[in-house]
Amino acid sequence: MAKLKVTLIRSVIGRPEKQRKVLRGMGLTRLNKTVELENTPSIRGMVRNVSHLVKAEEI
Repeated sequence: MAKLKVTLIRSVIGRPEKQRKVLRGMGLTRLNKTVELENTPSIRGMVRNVSHLVKAEEI
């Protein structure tokens, strides 16, 4: 299965708790941190919810 490379590019300061939990669930805790995740519908939905805070690319 394909993977997604997701990088946190904007701060979570001042963001709603729901968005913070989504980022923590993906393993993104610091700015410029990159994680590789499986490209599943649930992960794509998480990326869509915080698309203004992250950069995602398929690898």
